[in-house]
Order: sequence, then structure tokens, then C-alpha cells
Amino acid sequence: MNRKSLLSILLGLLVIFALALAACGGTTTTQEEPAVVEEPTVAEPAVEEPAATEEPAAEEPAATEEPAATEEPAAEEPAAETEADPNALPRNETLYNNGQQWGAVVGWNPYSNSNNNAMAIAQQDNARVIMFETPYLYNMLDGQVYPLLADGPYEWNDARTELTFKIKPAAHWNDGTPVTAEDVAYTWATHIKYNTPTGAANIDFIEDIVAVDAQTVTIKAKLNEDGAAVNPLLVAAYVSTNYVIQKAWTETLEERVAGDATALLADTAEDVAYSGPYGKYFADDSKVIYVRDDNYWGQDASMWGKLPVPKYLAHTIFKDNAAGTTALQAGEVDVSQQFNANVQDLWLVDGLPISTYLPDAPYGIGASLPTAFFNLNSPGLDQVAVRKAIAMAVDYPTIIANAMTNQSATFDQVPRSLMNPTAGEQATYDHEAVADLQWVGNDIDGANAMLDEAGIVDTDGDGIREYNGENLSYIALCPNGWSDWQAAIEVVAAAGEKIGIEITTNFPEWSVYQTVVTKSDAPLPEDYDIFMMWSDGAGPTQPWGRIRKLMSSEFIGMASNWNGNWGQYSNPDADALINAIPGMTDPAALNEAYTELVRIYLTDVPSFTLMYRPQSFHTVNESVWTNFPHDGDGTEPPVPPLNLTDGWSIAGLYNLELVNP
Repeated sequence: MNRKSLLSILLGLLVIFALALAACGGTTTTQEEPAVVEEPTVAEPAVEEPAATEEPAAEEPAATEEPAATEEPAAEEPAAETEADPNALPRNETLYNNGQQWGAVVGWNPYSNSNNNAMAIAQQDNARVIMFETPYLYNMLDGQVYPLLADGPYEWNDARTELTFKIKPAAHWNDGTPVTAEDVAYTWATHIKYNTPTGAANIDFIEDIVAVDAQTVTIKAKLNEDGAAVNPLLVAAYVSTNYVIQKAWTETLEERVAGDATALLADTAEDVAYSGPYGKYFADDSKVIYVRDDNYWGQDASMWGKLPVPKYLAHTIFKDNAAGTTALQAGEVDVSQQFNANVQDLWLVDGLPISTYLPDAPYGIGASLPTAFFNLNSPGLDQVAVRKAIAMAVDYPTIIANAMTNQSATFDQVPRSLMNPTAGEQATYDHEAVADLQWVGNDIDGANAMLDEAGIVDTDGDGIREYNGENLSYIALCPNGWSDWQAAIEVVAAAGEKIGIEITTNFPEWSVYQTVVTKSDAPLPEDYDIFMMWSDGAGPTQPWGRIRKLMSSEFIGMASNWNGNWGQYSNPDADALINAIPGMTDPAALNEAYTELVRIYLTDVPSFTLMYRPQSFHTVNESVWTNFPHDGDGTEPPVPPLNLTDGWSIAGLYNLELVNP
């Protein structure tokens, strides 16, 4: 028995033992910050054709914040009778969702990252804004931001060291008090005072946020030794990715926890103030329901001019994707954010009124890049020839056809780089300059020739190549239950056999997996040789933000790393380019820098993308509601397929119509 097989068995036993103990009690994007445009009127989109669902492809956590580890999703059970009866919602007033909430809500605290409140709280590139709101909304389809709480575009000073915007006079909290610049400033001060995840993620780039007057906010960038902003991209991104939280409620919270940072983040915040169109109606371990605030300020002519159409947003907590698919097929789910295998069969074979954003494969907008990372400390994986040979040998068409059931563009259609398949990102680098470095997979002859040329051969006839006298024997991992990822990792393992490298698979529970992968202050253990993690999707800092998280050495040595570069790759040339790009404004210089980063990445292969994945799966059943966003529906600006909850996607809630009014 070889070293890796033994380690694999031991790891499996440890996981079983840990579980036993627990049971006993235990975006298109721009090259700079996106342009800001004035508030548009909400056009009325047309409709499109119907789509499907399968196992729990867990919603991947936002990269800059540690997600709350959750248990296996609870099975659906009837909710207990309460004053707010969740079983008596009028169907013609309720929009049902699935695929976002896996397990009971923990809290409603916008300062915390441990709420497990998927529909209400997600401060990310396309921030979730049904309850808490950001000054601006990012639109992944056009790479621009649109004012929400903000009144008009933001403005930079000439030196690009200060960004200023105003708050809409109409904006108010659910208690009727106005949203003010002081709320924005106090939100920032609180993040810094209590070292929240948002504060920790931005303190190196933002010096201060101040209220100039009741309506005017200025964000002061942190400066480098030359007096320039350290990172204007991240300063601009702050206004569309982070919530404004009420100062008065924050002071109440601080008093309640007596200024204790741990208690502040742990508070469930049932009394939280919010400015968005929906608030808590009901939550237990079977479902969560949000109810519309009919006094929502956004019905003012300065914003939407009306209320969102559904009175209730409801999310049943299904035990897995299969149960969610059954409900979608039955018309019990209107908007599905979960992986639906062979989604096209729902309308082509079953004839159901179900559709996806795109009528044909890949059915969604590919925005994120699920990626296999190499543990660069594993023997042999410190050699480029080994890493690239594995990456070249993988059968990506099989991954796309089987693991993703064709819900991904192929690498023939969109050659691999560091960019997602959207037109804006694809335009940021010179394709011809790196064409000789790209691969589409299944190149067994090329991979074998590369290994032979490097002198990495099988000397003892056992069918496994050796490096420094040791067999190339590796374990490939991803979290258990992430079915499309597991299928992809099995294909990676199969590629190894064809090129004389032994690769076996292991699927630890997420609770175990995440504690190992995110610990960067020590080398990864040798039994985590090849492992999958997510990448950034579309957002206001892309593609720079994704490249930074795939390649920057700044994440090496962090005690807890939820950002990226999990294989701990280090390249000073790449770091220099990553640090320079945020200050660049010349399109030609940006194109050159991005092209060089792609060249470095495809040459060194510290990791490799396995598929293009939608930012969110977005499948809709039009039995009850219609007029969902779809490609070519004529809305201006276009509404992205992000489940009518994230960034500019929330505009879709104002366009819905009942099939039978």
C-alpha cells in the first residue's frame, strides 16, 4: 500500500470518527472601476422559454468572508403554527425560491458573516439587497453600477484619493427615519472598531469614511508613499458591495453587548433596522419567509417608482437538490438557484413551463471559474512539467458534458486564461499572444511527451512515474455532497492513470475540508495534493480581483485565508503586475499587463480551471409568475440572471407579472 492510499484511508477514518463524536452531542466587468450612470427607469422585459434541477451544489461562499459552516441541509418538514402562518401565504402574492438556503437561519446581523441567512445577507460583488442596501448596485451584464441609496453618480477628486457621493433624500429605514451620511460613516467606524470581516477586508485600502453633511459621504483612500491611493479599484468597489447599516440601531446593539466585539458579531439582531423592500416574516428549519415593507422608500420617483411585485419572498429548505427539483417541476418553486442536471429536459422532454436565462447551452452566464489547485509543497507538484501534464490530460469535455450537463462553455469556445467567458473580460487580454500556451484537454500524447522530456519516467515498471525516487501518487479532493465538483475531480483522477500518475479521490465533509484548505500559515498537508475551490465571479474589480485571488502571494501565511491562492503560489513578477493594475488608467497598458499575467499563469500552472460556472444558477417556472429576465428581453439596462436578489438583478422583482392575474 502506498503513502497516499494509507493517508486517504486514515483521513476517511478521522472524518467518520469526527462525525460520530458530533452525533453524540457535540460580473461583464471593466478594466477600472465601473462607470456610474444615472438612475434608469425600469423597463418591462419580455419572456422566454422554460428549464430544471438536481443535487445540492452548495452555494459557494463569498470569497472575502468566511462562510458559516452548515450541517447537511435539513429535510423539509411542516412548519409549526405561528402568528405568521407560513402555510397560508397567498400563492399569487408569493415568489418561492430554492437553492440558496441550506439549513435554518442563524441570525439577521449585517455586521456578521455567520448568519446562514442566504437571501438576506451577502456582501459580495453583486450584493444581495432585498433587506439591507448598498449605495450602488452592480450590474454584471454591462459592468456598470447604478445608484440605489446614492443620489446620482459618485465622483473622484483629481488625484483619485477621495470618492464622494450623496444619499437620496427619499431613502429611509423601515422605522421611517431617514438614511443619512452619518449612517454610512458610522457603519464604517463600527466595522473598524470591532474588526468585522468587512473592516478587515478593507482597512488596508480605506483610510476613513466621513459624513461631510447630512447627505454627503466622502471615502478617503489609504495612500502609499507617493501620495497615491493604494487601490482605487477596491475603494470604488466598497460602495456597491457593502451595506449601509443604521447608526441608531448599531448604538443599541453596542449597548446590548457592552462593546464586546465577539458578542456584537454573535448577536442574532432580531430587532435590526433595514432600508430594503423586504424584512423578516417567518423562519424555522423548514423555510424562511420575507414580507414586503409597503412603506419602502424605493417606491419614490427617485428610484423604482413602485413597490416590488411579490408581497412575500419564500424559501423552502430542501434536503437536497433532487427534492428542490421535484418542487420546481411541480410549480412549488418559481426561481431555482441550484444545479439542475440536464436542465433542458424540463422543457424539451417534460414540456414544463420552465426556462433558463439562455435558451440553449450553456443556459446561464458563465462568470466564475471552479478551479483545481495544486499543493505546491507536495513532492513532484513543485515541478511545472507535472502540474501542466495533469492539466493537459484532463478530459474537460467530459466534465462539461457530465458534471455540468453542458451548463458551461467549452474551452474550445472560450480558451482558458484568467478571465471568465463574458465579452468584457475576454477583451482585456491579447488572445493571440498566449495561444501557444493554452490547452483544451485530452492531450495524453502531449502530456506524456512533456513528462518524458523532463526526465520524469517510470523506472521500476509499476506503471507509475517517479520523481526523486518517489512515485507520483496524489490525492484529489473536494467537499462531499458538491456533486458536480465531485464528478469533475473523478475526471481529474482518471487523467492521471493515462499519463503514469496515480491520483485517487477523497471527499471530506465541508466542515473538515474548509479548516484545512483555508489555513495558509503552514504548508498544506501532503494528502491535500489537488483540491477544488471557487473563484470570483463577475464584479466591479474584475478581472483584477479574480487574478489577485488566484495568484497573489499576499494570502500566504494568513491564519485564515478565505480569499484565494490556496496552493500558496509565489511569483514576484505576478505580484508586481497585480499591485500595479489598480493604478493604471491607460487601456493599452492594462491589456499588456493582463496578457502578461495570463502568460505567467498558463506557463507556471499553479492551478487550473475545470469549467465555467454561472454566477448563480437561475432557472424559473412560469406556472404562476412570468416576465423573468432572459437574454434579449429588451430591458434597459439589462437585468442579470441572479435570482432577482443580487445587485441590479433585484430590478426583476419590479417587472414580474402573474400568469393568471
